[in-house]
Amino acid sequence: MDIEKFLAEKATLIDKTIEKYIPRKYTKDAILFQVDPPKYCYNVETINKAIADPIWDMLDRGGKRWRPALFLLICEALGKEQDFCLDFAIIPEVVHNGTLVVDDIEDSSEVRRGKPCTYKIFGLDIAVNAGNAMYYLPLVPLMEQKNKIPTEQLRDVYEIYVQEMINLSIGQGMDIAWHRGLANADQIDEDDYLQMCAYKTGTLARMSAKIAATLSGADRQLVIRLGTFAESIGVAFQMQDDILDLTGTEFARKKGGLGQDITEGKRTLIVIRTLKNAKPKDKKRLIEILNMHTSDQKLRDEAIAVMQKNNAFDYVKQKADSMVENSWKEVDKLLKSSAGKEKLKAFAEFLIKRSI
Repeated sequence: MDIEKFLAEKATLIDKTIEKYIPRKYTKDAILFQVDPPKYCYNVETINKAIADPIWDMLDRGGKRWRPALFLLICEALGKEQDFCLDFAIIPEVVHNGTLVVDDIEDSSEVRRGKPCTYKIFGLDIAVNAGNAMYYLPLVPLMEQKNKIPTEQLRDVYEIYVQEMINLSIGQGMDIAWHRGLANADQIDEDDYLQMCAYKTGTLARMSAKIAATLSGADRQLVIRLGTFAESIGVAFQMQDDILDLTGTEFARKKGGLGQDITEGKRTLIVIRTLKNAKPKDKKRLIEILNMHTSDQKLRDEAIAVMQKNNAFDYVKQKADSMVENSWKEVDKLLKSSAGKEKLKAFAEFLIKRSI
C-alpha cells in the first residue's frame, strides 16, 4: 500500500466533504442553516468574513489529513462503507485545525505551514472566534443525519466528543504551564510527558478511532482498544514531530526554522530524557536556553547538540515504535483478518517513520 498516495487521495476527498458542511462561502442554502435556521436574517457576508474566510485560510494550507484517513481505515477494517463514514470523518480534522489557530495565539507563533499565523492575518478577535467555531462546526453532519443513526450510537458519539474535547484542553493546559515555567517544568518526568501527550496529541486520534468504531457498530471493548491504538499513534506522531522540529530541515522550514520548540521552551520527551542523563553543566545550559525563549539559531543549535550528545533522539524513536507495536498487538487479537486491517497496520507504521 502506497500510504502517501492514499493520504493524497483521501485529503482531496476530505476537503470536498468539509466544504459540503463548512462552505467557503455561506449562502442561505448552507446545510448549517437547514438544520438550524436563523430567527431574523442570514447575514452571510459577515459570517463569510469572520468565519469562512479564516477557516479556509487555515484549511487550504494543507496538512496530511491523517486523522480522517485513520477514521476511514477503521471503518473499512470493521466492514463499514466509506460513503457512510466520510461525512463524520471530518470531525477530528476540522477540530485539529481549530486547535492550530488557537495554539498559535497561545504560543505567540509567527508562521504556520509557511504563512503568517491566522491571527496575524485576520486579528486576534477573528482568529479566536474562528478557532472556537472549528470545534463545533464539524458536528453539523451529526445534526443533519441524526435520524439515520441509532439513538444509542449517536449518544455515544457525542459523549466521546465531549470527553475528548475536555482532555484536549487539559493537555494543552499542561503543555502551556510547563513551557511557561509555571509548574516545576524542569522536574517533570517521562510519565508526565506521556500523560500530557495522551491528553493533547492523542486525543484527536483517539476521538477519530472511537467515533469511527462506534458508528461502525463495534462493541465497547473494541472501541476502547482501537481508541488506545489510535492514541499511541497520536503520541508517537507527536514524538516524531518533536524529532523533526530539531532535525528535519524541510519540516522545520515550514514551522519557521529549526528548533521552534526550543524557542517556545517546550519540555518534549527529548528534553526530558536529556535532562535525566546529562552532566550537570549540560543540564544547566539546556535549561538556560529553554528559559530564554530565544530565536537565535546559534543558541538553538547549541541546545540541539546537547540533546544529540545524550542520545535522546534514538531513545524517543525507539519509544514511539514500541508504543505503537504494543498497542497494535491488542487490536490484532480483536480485528478479523482483512485487507482493511493490513492497511491500518501499514498506515500506523508510516506515520511514526515519516520525514515530514
